[in-house]
Amino acid sequence: MAAGCVFCSIVAGETSAEIVLDEPDLVGFLDARPVFKGHVLLVPREHMVTLLDLPGTLRDPFLEAAQRLARTMVDGLGAQGSFVAMNNVVSQSVAHLHLHVVPRTKGDGLRGFFWPRTKYADGEAPEYAARLRAVLAPRA
Repeated sequence: MAAGCVFCSIVAGETSAEIVLDEPDLVGFLDARPVFKGHVLLVPREHMVTLLDLPGTLRDPFLEAAQRLARTMVDGLGAQGSFVAMNNVVSQSVAHLHLHVVPRTKGDGLRGFFWPRTKYADGEAPEYAARLRAVLAPRA
């Protein structure tokens, strides 16, 4: 854990978040300021700052989890697809490696690299997290 890192605090259970994926090396949780509702952040449990820091032993599990989350956007939320993105240093609001998996639907208004943000209504975030967890396939 890195002192002052909000994602390390979420991984440790010190800061609350709607956890969607909880595995030995990875955690996925709802973004508190989602582009669209159901927007998940996938992080390694171990603190590392960028993709360049990700060890080879985590590369395949990280990408495999990203694939499962992208599939879950369709199966769990009824999205037509997903937007998957990662910033490294520039535009990285939290200095802990994280991958955005955002549900997408044609005509949803997302254009280019401008990411408008929305908010969950009271009680809505747990509902979205439960829908995603319900269809997220366990690791084989």
